[in-house]
Amino acid sequence: MEKKIALVGSPNVGKSVIFSHLTGKYVTVSNYPGTTVELSRGKGFLGIKKVEIIDTPGSNSIIPMSEDEEVTRDVLISGDIDSVIQVADEKNLQRGLMISSELSELGLPFTLVLNMADEARRKGIIIDIEKLSKIIGVPVVETVAVEGKGISKMKRLILKSSTSNIKINYGKLESAVQKLTVLLGTRGKAVMALSDESFASKFLDDKNKINEISEIIKKEKESIPVPLFYYLRERRREETLNILKKVRKEEKIFKTQVSEKLSNLTLNPVTGIPIFFGIVLLLYEFVGFLGAQVLVEFLEEKLFGDILNPLFKIIFDRYIQNEFINRLFVGEFGIITMALTYAIAIIFPIVLTFFISFGLLEDSGYFPRLAVMGNKPLKFLGLNGKAILPLILGCGCVTMATITVRTLDTKKERIIATLLLALGVPCSAQIAVVFSMASALSFKALLFIFSVVILQLIIVGSLSSKIIKGESSDFIMELPPLRVPKLSNILYKTAMRLEWYAKDVIPIFILGTLFLFFLNEFKILGIIEDIFSPFVVGILELPREAARAFLMGFFRRDYGAAGLFQLQNLGIMSNIQTVVSLIVITLFVPCIANLFVIIKERGLKIAMAIFIFVLSYAIIIGGITNIFLKYTGIMF
Repeated sequence: MEKKIALVGSPNVGKSVIFSHLTGKYVTVSNYPGTTVELSRGKGFLGIKKVEIIDTPGSNSIIPMSEDEEVTRDVLISGDIDSVIQVADEKNLQRGLMISSELSELGLPFTLVLNMADEARRKGIIIDIEKLSKIIGVPVVETVAVEGKGISKMKRLILKSSTSNIKINYGKLESAVQKLTVLLGTRGKAVMALSDESFASKFLDDKNKINEISEIIKKEKESIPVPLFYYLRERRREETLNILKKVRKEEKIFKTQVSEKLSNLTLNPVTGIPIFFGIVLLLYEFVGFLGAQVLVEFLEEKLFGDILNPLFKIIFDRYIQNEFINRLFVGEFGIITMALTYAIAIIFPIVLTFFISFGLLEDSGYFPRLAVMGNKPLKFLGLNGKAILPLILGCGCVTMATITVRTLDTKKERIIATLLLALGVPCSAQIAVVFSMASALSFKALLFIFSVVILQLIIVGSLSSKIIKGESSDFIMELPPLRVPKLSNILYKTAMRLEWYAKDVIPIFILGTLFLFFLNEFKILGIIEDIFSPFVVGILELPREAARAFLMGFFRRDYGAAGLFQLQNLGIMSNIQTVVSLIVITLFVPCIANLFVIIKERGLKIAMAIFIFVLSYAIIIGGITNIFLKYTGIMF
């Protein structure tokens, strides 16, 4: 029988690199049932034994505080896992030992991998590996995963995984833990039940047992003056700190490494903010300019526009000679002329440059620092520092940025970030058109447009953080050392992510295009345009022709902006109308590609709620802006 091994560890401890060493290229990615959290699965060999490695989401605890941690817990208590590989940062061993103690209580055999051993040495931290292994009762190995050091020894020791003998004394709650252990089967599940009252009802069908567990928890809550999960965590922290003191030594280091100096610069507000904006500019230039403009222009206009699409039209006209099939494949809403053109010529270059950028930030160690710099301002919007990258990358491609929202910890944060991206973050191509149109008026017009849009993001973000139910996660971020990214790692990760794009995202474009095709075939698109015209003319006081531009903006945002650009060039819109139209198209509904991705990531109900809200809000703000400009006499 093939053994199933779960890979567990806190975020940013090098887990993905360990996974790569164990599995090679045989990797599949799938959502955990009932969630949007992805698990990577890969096949590998340990000696002559074939194994399946399941890479769980980065988790600071198996007692969950986020959806990612819930998935990790569910995988570990599913009964399908034979053993565990726990990866920990050797510099921050206590956090690793907290997870080790949780694995011990679940009775799962595991091997403890202390990664980034080189960084620990540079900080003067020395761990007595043999003593640690003896104390906790499992194999322990040091690695420097990015350099491949210790990997061979790690593979040998994994087959010798054993259950740990770490036992936490929970003081006043010890009696309750023992009673719940009898009812739930393991000490780990007992602690989970005390930490989360809903645990028993989620995993048990016996109502009598559930009621008995509830009574035990209720009694303990009355006797302990602090939240039970806090009391349990503090007892765990004390015990693991005692273990750490026995195995850790520190030597004085007088020489500060260049990477540490650079790390300090990135975290100091005086130097960190300029570095932050420099990184953002580079990111935007690479993804937004090279990917979304240069490469897209070449593929869309040259390859597809001048060669492939005309060639396919000739082939279909000459050999198929069926009007319906010709329209289906090479018409205005054709599978080739729209779906594949969008997916390959427009989105693929952005995806490629985005994944390369993401890999560089991830492997360099700057990613967590970027999150730290953006944490305080984003708190006001109900988010934390982890949301900064999706919001910035939305200026390259909102569709791809929406996919990265899954890295946020809670459902509430993912909904808020998705809403803000759909509402007011223009993609790079749209930004270019907006800049072009506004610059034809004045710099004041450009400043006014973006001030209104940013104000709406702040208003909607702050209000949604109060209205949307759910908890915001604490911002806990392990800061790995800054490193020079390894080319092979970047190429490997990019290839795996592109494979996912081809399998999961391109079919969405085809389905979306088929939907539009049949709407057009049954003349429904024209009806939608007629319905939308009164809002455009009556509320926004724009020319009727602008309705078509907004409708095209749903298919692709910059197409809509380009339509407005044409109306401006023809002299059909006044300066005030131009400003109003640009604010509305920026706040307008997400493009169809983004909408389908929102449906995939957040579900149909939430996607439709976001769609209707953004559509209504854009029209309302456009109308208010029009009235404000008319009655204040502001001119551009």
